[in-house]
Amino acid sequence: MTTLSRIRIGSAPDSWGVWFPEDPQQVPWSRFLDEVAASGYEWIELGPYGYLPSDPALLTAETDRRGLKVSAGTVFTGLHHGPDVWDKTWEHVSAIAALTQAMGARHLVVIPSFWRDDKTGEVLEDSTLTPAQWRELTIQTERLGHEVRERYGLSIVVHPHADTHIDTEENVTRFLDATDPDLVSLCLDTGHYAYCGGDSVKLIETYGERLGYLHLKQVDPAVLAEVRAQDMPFGPAVARGVMCEPPAGVPALGPVLEAAQKLDVDLFAIVEQDMYPCEPDKPLPIARRTRSFLRSCGA
Repeated sequence: MTTLSRIRIGSAPDSWGVWFPEDPQQVPWSRFLDEVAASGYEWIELGPYGYLPSDPALLTAETDRRGLKVSAGTVFTGLHHGPDVWDKTWEHVSAIAALTQAMGARHLVVIPSFWRDDKTGEVLEDSTLTPAQWRELTIQTERLGHEVRERYGLSIVVHPHADTHIDTEENVTRFLDATDPDLVSLCLDTGHYAYCGGDSVKLIETYGERLGYLHLKQVDPAVLAEVRAQDMPFGPAVARGVMCEPPAGVPALGPVLEAAQKLDVDLFAIVEQDMYPCEPDKPLPIARRTRSFLRSCGA
């Protein structure tokens, strides 16, 4: 078994069924912090901005007393729309980047906007970008990477995601080939990439120098087949159970972590098992089993 000395394991509010700043179906933030610490994790992400306290002093006190540290914040962007959305985007990004910086984290996970609503399935725009939109996406993402680094000392890591324009191997590699490695790195989410037909180990071996961050997630192949057959939006697919508890799904996480270790750089690998919505008592036992499984992989 490879000792994964360069991989730092964590979890996120997502693994507790948290998708929104406020939602009656979600566990309170204090319970999430209690349970993620009890599961044996040291690192967490901020999750949707406003779920955890946005006051750095309060959040620092709450994480410190549980032995937790923050690895990243998360932002949502629609940068393929071009300069017209920059001011609105920056307003959203800057508050989250400031909290991320204040918590001592160095990464900002950037998720592209959905082309269809993840709750209702309403198609919001074409699922395929025009050449002009691709140019704007790459130009504005590089701008974001530059501004976030200059103003907050953070690195952006772009997260390919189901039902967005950066999803399949074709679109992920097109995006990477068109962006400056000095400004834009990749957050590889193993579950989303498998959901969209990609091979995570192959991507790491081919574009390893672009990998800045990992999300660990698995897909249930049987449920995914149903999702694809029904052209189901991502939200209902998650409710159906398309993202499953490791090691029951794909991809196998051991080979992914070994491929990442071979890059010989320090990487966060944050567990994100999409479970919205879920019963409040469901996440903790899964989180404990998942942490134990990852230890068996050397992490």
